[in-house]
Amino acid sequence: MKIQQCQALLVESLGNIACCPPERSPYGITAASILHMARAYESDGKSFLVGEDPVNALAAFLYAFGWLHCGTASGLLVVQGTRSLSCPFTGTFDSVPVSQFVKRDEKTSRYARLLDTALASVSPAPDPATPPHACARDILFISEIYLHRGRHLISLRHNEDALACFSYGHGWLDAGVQAGLFTIHANREIFTVD
Repeated sequence: MKIQQCQALLVESLGNIACCPPERSPYGITAASILHMARAYESDGKSFLVGEDPVNALAAFLYAFGWLHCGTASGLLVVQGTRSLSCPFTGTFDSVPVSQFVKRDEKTSRYARLLDTALASVSPAPDPATPPHACARDILFISEIYLHRGRHLISLRHNEDALACFSYGHGWLDAGVQAGLFTIHANREIFTVD
């Protein structure tokens, strides 16, 4: 898949999403924040593409997808109409230009460490007997899957796909933190919270 196609899928998905809870409720504010982050990273990715930086564009688009998918899975965002939410992992991502390989490899390694650190820095906040705790466990599971998948893809030298996995997994986890589903017990600065 070309990075431009990934952006088009993201733009289409963002156009079909709405906040589910009432606007001024705590959940409505959280939903709006998650949607805002997904839109902001789509915009950043578009700027990176215009600036001929496909590595950061790919990372931004997949991070936005992570926020968006976590928001819908947690019930804070809803897909409008009969469309379903697009999945960016329908194939492999095209290779970036050779001139970008060093940047790609550095960012891929850094994002692998970042996601690993992020996973080790949080724990589910809600009481274990509640549905939000189950949601937090699901988010951890999904983030861990994308960490392991990304590591496997590095071993196959599919670094664009690995970077996509790490960015996507971190987007899920960061959105879960924003939703209050996790307690941060270390490395607070790597999460999008004030």
